[in-house]
Amino acid sequence: MASPFPAGSRLTWFGHSTFLLQLSNGKRLLFDPFLEGNPACPPDRKDPGPVDLMLISHGHSDHFADAMAVAKRTNCTVAAIFEIVGYLVDNGVASEKMQPMNKGGTIRIDDIGVSVTMTNAFHSNHIDGDGGAVIYGGEPAGFVVTLDDGFSLYFAGDTCVFGDMALIAELYGPKVAFLPIGDRFTMGPREAAKAVSLLSGVETIVPMHYGTFPLLTGTPDDLKRELSPTARATAKVLLLSPGETRTF
Repeated sequence: MASPFPAGSRLTWFGHSTFLLQLSNGKRLLFDPFLEGNPACPPDRKDPGPVDLMLISHGHSDHFADAMAVAKRTNCTVAAIFEIVGYLVDNGVASEKMQPMNKGGTIRIDDIGVSVTMTNAFHSNHIDGDGGAVIYGGEPAGFVVTLDDGFSLYFAGDTCVFGDMALIAELYGPKVAFLPIGDRFTMGPREAAKAVSLLSGVETIVPMHYGTFPLLTGTPDDLKRELSPTARATAKVLLLSPGETRTF
């Protein structure tokens, strides 16, 4: 099977749902930054280094806890739903680096060489404020990231399986899908396997949101067992260890 990412790309998993994808042009995309408090993230990998674009699926702390610190330190572009962008700006992140979005919308980021589409996700969402305050964070979302050469990936965020994943496949044709498999708070392996079937054309599955906490019981082996015979023949499960970087 061909390389899952364009030649020259590098993918690092920090554990849970936090990934850094370095494109062949050197631009670095960080997904759902959960670093300092992430028990799965190795101590020497708490700093992702330079970041050009950060994508935030929702405001729960296990996806958002380090967003403000990374945005301020790296001065990166941030793409997120409107309410999360507003929260970051209200807390001192540079407004000119913000790319507010909502579901169904697509933005083009010329200096990075990508287009980003915000997709649906079914989950809950809030931001933890000071003193235990619960702040409205808009709705949870996923992303399709499309490179200039036409390659696209789907980052599902936290979600259950839903039938319109078939529309994501039809409209955007992602070759890689980052899917939660931990169960209880998101899809488990059985539902994630169904998501793979709906995402026809996906060639690589990157499991996420598993193993970080005891309540997240789904495993990649469970996912492999649940895949349909067709999916087993056409899609590969790409496994990384927390802190590992894979070069393609």
